[in-house]
Amino acid sequence: MREYIVQKGDTLHRVASAFKLSADTLMADNPWTAAQPYLICGQVLYIRPSMDRKYVIQAAEHARQIAKQFGMELDELRQANPELAEHDFVEGKTIIIPENHQNQIVRLRGEYGYEDLREDLVALAKGYPFIEVGSIGTSVMGKDIPYVRIGRGPLKIHANASVHANEWLTTPCLLRFVERYAQGVDSTNGNKGGEHHDEREDPGEAPLWIYGVSPQTWLYRTSLWVVPMVNPDGVELVQQGALPSHPLYHDLRKWNEGRADYRGWKANIRGVDLNDQFPAYWEEEVRRRGKTSPSRRDYAGPAPLSEPEAKALVDLTEREQFDMVLSIHSQGQEIYWNYRDLEPKESRDWASRLAAATGYRAVKLGGSDAGYKDWFIQRFGKPGFTVEVGLGVNPLPMRDYDDIAAEVGMLMATVLSW
Repeated sequence: MREYIVQKGDTLHRVASAFKLSADTLMADNPWTAAQPYLICGQVLYIRPSMDRKYVIQAAEHARQIAKQFGMELDELRQANPELAEHDFVEGKTIIIPENHQNQIVRLRGEYGYEDLREDLVALAKGYPFIEVGSIGTSVMGKDIPYVRIGRGPLKIHANASVHANEWLTTPCLLRFVERYAQGVDSTNGNKGGEHHDEREDPGEAPLWIYGVSPQTWLYRTSLWVVPMVNPDGVELVQQGALPSHPLYHDLRKWNEGRADYRGWKANIRGVDLNDQFPAYWEEEVRRRGKTSPSRRDYAGPAPLSEPEAKALVDLTEREQFDMVLSIHSQGQEIYWNYRDLEPKESRDWASRLAAATGYRAVKLGGSDAGYKDWFIQRFGKPGFTVEVGLGVNPLPMRDYDDIAAEVGMLMATVLSW
């Protein structure tokens, strides 16, 4: 076995993914990892040889040809064999063939965190220049809160994810839809290089895409604004924990009731539940929750919009005046569509359509206030939805990613086909 020294940002699943191992295998070889909630910088892990596919180079084959044969980019093949220069791919040499993601940008490499999001947004913007990437503001700890915009049509749709820290799996599920949308636009136009498209033109009769509609139709009819990780500080805390060097270390331990494991943490880094932060009967939600100080969940803060993450989301919504919004949470496989009978009459029908597309239940919810969907309905009188994806305990297991991403894809395709 080889030795690996844990670096900042490493988690058990991320290290396992990097070495093409399962987390269970890594734990079996390093049994002490089961006794602590997080890895600590400087710890040594023992890494067994990976079980990757191997391939013996045949006569007259070269690296680019091998990559094409296995349906991958040349860079992927090189990264899997870092000890080999391109001219070292010679007959008889045994090389590693990495897992085939078919040029997929958004994928899990262990827990999907803030750095994964930033890297994927750079890659999406580079690969699809008709995608706009920016920031709606910054978190408590100064992290940019990214947004993605695709389409320039008059109908404005907004979706957000990871409002709650331990619901981070919603981020790659929502962003995966954005990537599939962009891939569909490229394939419709026969454009693999990401050339600019004139989004103002009606594309007319275009080939159908996977969801049964032309993505070009979405592109010129709608503007989709996605905020894939509203709570980046909280996501990082859930995935990596807090070391004594963290500026809020002692406060966080107190707010987490002495626990060193933060996987049950929903709030932002100041112990405020961001989905109880919006000015929609906020005082009533405070009384209902009964929390008067920072906590891992259910504390609504000292005042509405006291937290920069919630304020940034409100500022974006006020500026863009969306026609419909969706806030993606987990878990429960339910769709909440109403708020104090202030929702427009079409909300119920829309909820039924979304439920039919996903297999979820449309639920008329009572006894809840101060959420983003609640504020949007009260403020604008337009359709707003909270969607609880998946089933189980947060954070949902990574093995559920493909299924939930497919459900989120059908949800978003239904909305954009409005």
